[in-house]
Amino acid sequence: MSTPAISSLEFQAHSAVSLNEVTAGYGHHIVFSDLSLDIDGGKFVGIVGPTGCGKTTLLRTILGTQPVLAGKVFLNGQAVDAIPAGTIGYVPQLETVDWNFPVTVEEVIMMGFYTNKRIWPWPNKKERALVRELANRLGIYPCLHKHISNTSGGQRQRAFLARALVNNPALLVLDEPTSGVDIKTQHEVLHLLNDINSQGITVLLTTHDLNTVASHLPWIICFNNGVVAQGHPHDIFTPDILKKTYGGDIAIVRHEDHLLIANSTPLIPRRKTRDKFFS
Repeated sequence: MSTPAISSLEFQAHSAVSLNEVTAGYGHHIVFSDLSLDIDGGKFVGIVGPTGCGKTTLLRTILGTQPVLAGKVFLNGQAVDAIPAGTIGYVPQLETVDWNFPVTVEEVIMMGFYTNKRIWPWPNKKERALVRELANRLGIYPCLHKHISNTSGGQRQRAFLARALVNNPALLVLDEPTSGVDIKTQHEVLHLLNDINSQGITVLLTTHDLNTVASHLPWIICFNNGVVAQGHPHDIFTPDILKKTYGGDIAIVRHEDHLLIANSTPLIPRRKTRDKFFS
């Protein structure tokens, strides 16, 4: 019998994510070392930093797909490799997906079920109903039978979001969910994530868009091969902290409760990897 997934209420009662003096990297290249970080359950958190600073490696470490060289990673007090399947929902960067893969939107969403151990390879009646319910909730029901490549950027993002949600995860992890979509879609996605978070799911995402997260997210982690600062964007989006994060001066305009931040320049080119749909 498979172990039941951890509920979002259990996650809210503990640190959803806890890294204890973690060192991670690739071969002889260390991305970050001795990193300790706690993220409370039920939070909506954004991780920002320059390209190549280790944000994606940090997400993979939390997901348990990046082996650590030292230290421990815990989710809700359990070692990450002992977490039941379906506890974490993951949405990859859209630019890493092979859009020529022959699948419909419905089939993309159903791939989320294959994170769990199952006897039969095809979805049952209850699972098909859940897919339709999620598609309707996320506004992509009319797209279910379209090839994934024949949909808009916003519809693709929602399809992968539905794939991540089919197991009712306690933690939702997204790698740059606002990248490659227009401003209207960016705001729609973040409003949708806020609604998901309000239902008790801890949401953790990476992004390069400082202005968008300043407007939508209550908690930000500034990251550059380690945590530079964390807190509410109005508290940590300061010239000093952003300079330490991005390595250069960034202009910030404050007007009442609003922030306007100049676009930062990535410092290091990043390596791209293909998402294989079934990851």
